[in-house]
Order: sequence, then C-alpha cells, then structure tokens
Amino acid sequence: MPKASHHDLRFAFRELLASGSCYHTASVFDPMSARIAADLGFEVGILGGSVASLQVLAAPDFALITLSEFVEQATRIGRVAQLPVLADADHGYGNALNVMRTVIELERAGVAALTIEDTLLPAQFGRKSTDLISVEEGVGKIRAALEARVDSALAIIARTNAGVLTTEEIIVRTQSYQKAGADGICMVGVKDFEQLEQISEHLSVPLMLVTYANPNLRDDERLARLGVRIVVDGHAAYFAAIKATYDCLRLQRGQQNKSENLNATELSHTYTQPEDYIRWAKEYMSVEE
Repeated sequence: MPKASHHDLRFAFRELLASGSCYHTASVFDPMSARIAADLGFEVGILGGSVASLQVLAAPDFALITLSEFVEQATRIGRVAQLPVLADADHGYGNALNVMRTVIELERAGVAALTIEDTLLPAQFGRKSTDLISVEEGVGKIRAALEARVDSALAIIARTNAGVLTTEEIIVRTQSYQKAGADGICMVGVKDFEQLEQISEHLSVPLMLVTYANPNLRDDERLARLGVRIVVDGHAAYFAAIKATYDCLRLQRGQQNKSENLNATELSHTYTQPEDYIRWAKEYMSVEE
C-alpha cells in the first residue's frame, strides 16, 4: 500500500472536519504508538503537550518543554505516521511571532493540524496558570499562524478554556477566533450539553472538545449534531505505558510481592516530582498551583 504524504494526511483530516461525524483521538507519543493507532483504524492521533513533557522531560505540564524539543518529537512521529496527527502546540511558545515559527516548524515536521491556545503561558509572576491572554492578542496569534503556514491543507485550530470563562465570554472569544480565520475551535472545560449548545449555535466552524471523558458529554451522535468533529478523551495509552514499564521493572527486580503497587496516576505524580516545581514557583514566582 503506497505511503500517504503529509499533504494527503492533512487532506484526510480536513475530510474529518467536513464530515457529519464525531471522531475520538488516539494519544500518540512516539513512532511506534503512531503506527499502532493507524493499524487499529484510528482516524486521527494527537501529540499532547502534557504527554510530550512527560516523554521528553519526565516533567509535569508546566510549559517547560521548548519548541525545538516538541518539534523533534513531532518529527519522529511524522516520519512514520499514516494517520493524521494533531499537535497540541500550547500557546505557540510565545507571542504571535513565536507562533509563526511554531507553525513553520510543525508543518515541516509533518503534522496535519495544530491547536494554538489563548492561555497565558508560561505562568507569569504572581499569576495563575489558567489565566488567559486578551481576545485581541489571541486573534493576533491565529492570524499570524494562518500567515505562516505554506500548505493550506494544514488546519489551524484555536483553543480556549471554557472552564475559566462565563458562557458569554466563551461565545465572544470563539466568535472572534472564527472571524480571524481559524479552521476550527477547540474547547477544554465545557461542562455539559446545555453549555455546548449555547456556544455552538453561534459558530459555524468545526468544533473540537478536550473532555477527559466527561460523563456529561458522552453521546457521539449528539456531539456530531452540535458540530463537534474531534474529541480528546485524554492520554490513557501513555499512562498505561508508564504503568507497564513500572510493573515490568518491578518484576525484573523481584519486587512484585511488595505491598507498594502504584497506579498510573500515582506513578506519574511520583516520577515527575511536581512538588519541586510547585515549591520553586511559590519561591520564585509567587504562583499558587
């Protein structure tokens, strides 16, 4: 079977956005996981920023990974991927000019689409890590991203955090990003279908939701009717890999009978050492996580 080009995969992702169905992403974090996801029939994969931080740095999701590190991982995946891969490009690694560089590098890496969010990252001195930039700055980032892409098939998706805004504020932001030319709108923190309906009736571009398996949003047909084309449930595959590594090495070391048997969440917390980062943030930035 002939290998699909990066442009082919971008076109395939565009077809998903134009369809009337809702698709769930496979969490891909290296070339092997991308090949597995494609072989199992997933229509789209996602390289999450938080997962890349774990994979590359063994660090919590505190915007510590750099653009070059993220691009390197995306490039490794892009060499072999035979499904469209959506890259979580965080805030574009800086201002609108940095966003342009981010788009250029990730397009070369072979991703089919990327999200640019309006979170104020990294967290500023004395500010919370969930603060958002202004709508105007967010619009500037989307416009810059569109200017920087070469392959028009590459999808630029604007992302915002619905969990820290009123519904009215979400509508204003998402409409502004749609007007700026975003190919889709991604939202994290949508509470339920009632809120989603209120937002979606003001939008005409395809929607993407990061739900983390929110039980109040588990109805693919209803999601599809409201314009949702892509759903990110989370990154269970990577955490399962952490757990499998831990269990294998415990067994190899002859410690399988010990009472300590941590689950994937506990393992991630233990080995990313978030307490250190939180302590440093409090000491040097006065930021409460």
